[in-house]
Amino acid sequence: MKISMIIPVYNAAPFLSQCLDSVLHQTYKDLEILCVDDGSADRSREILKQYEASDHRVKLFYQENLGASMARNLALRHAAGDYLMFVDSDDWLEPDTCEIAIETAERTHADVVMWTYIREYGSHREAKHIFDEEELIFDQEGCQRLHRRMIGLVGGELAHPENADALCTLWGKLYRRSVIAEHGAEVPDIRLFGTYEDGLFNLNVFAFVRKAVFLNRAFHHYRRDNTASITQSFKPDLFQRQLALFAYMENYLRAHPDIPDARQALTNRVALSLISLGLNELENPSGLRARYGGIRTILNHTKCHSAYCALPLKALPAHWKLFFLCARRKLTPGVYLLLWCMNYIRKR
Repeated sequence: MKISMIIPVYNAAPFLSQCLDSVLHQTYKDLEILCVDDGSADRSREILKQYEASDHRVKLFYQENLGASMARNLALRHAAGDYLMFVDSDDWLEPDTCEIAIETAERTHADVVMWTYIREYGSHREAKHIFDEEELIFDQEGCQRLHRRMIGLVGGELAHPENADALCTLWGKLYRRSVIAEHGAEVPDIRLFGTYEDGLFNLNVFAFVRKAVFLNRAFHHYRRDNTASITQSFKPDLFQRQLALFAYMENYLRAHPDIPDARQALTNRVALSLISLGLNELENPSGLRARYGGIRTILNHTKCHSAYCALPLKALPAHWKLFFLCARRKLTPGVYLLLWCMNYIRKR
């Protein structure tokens, strides 16, 4: 049962060999490795050519800097495996990832197998905790909950807002390719929304997933110390693109009105987006006045403020309650200070 491994590459030369070696040295060998160079300006293409020449499983494609979403879609059109996996070019895998994932898929007849990951910060690492169970099987009803979770958290899930998108990534999963191919699922263009293209892809895919399995194994290493990463720089238009994301999801819910708790889940997502949007504003190189003003603009936006007011606070940890109480009252100084504290802690 072949696995098609999809790796978008853009200026990843310092990390690329570690990523590719972790894939090529998997204990499960029946792989095709589809690498898409997205117009890299560093040595990435040279490195990819060397790997293509040394291992027949590596297949190299090129495109002119259209973004990671388009790179993944290009590879999807060429994938021939029974299963699909995605890996980012600055991340890496444990050696037995593919072997255990495909054994689980075949044993349980699952459409998707998921696992947790380790966040690599350079000086330290942190394992991501999502569920307690060693193996958790989602039947059709459970998959409906996963489908809704791609929209947002509800109820007791809000006790861990840091896990809002922990299951939404493209990586950290083995997909049965037929589920994707039969419904023509593609990765939405990140340039339209600024982020969360992974979650939108899974939102479309999990509408058709009938069984999924979660393994409480940290197979994936997610690099967070890559200063060149798209997630580490200020995005001046991120707020407008997030509003476009929310509009996309609103349209999706109108087309799929039977998803339980979907409206509240989307409201909660809009509210929780204040965290990432605010942290982005703290990266504004124009100085304190611009950062402060950007946060005030988000707090005063009608749609966002309505979401803060509708966010259920009961399940939230105490510090998050304080944060969103400040947001409800449009207390820009309080929100700014709490965001600064978060930013300081995450960058230590």
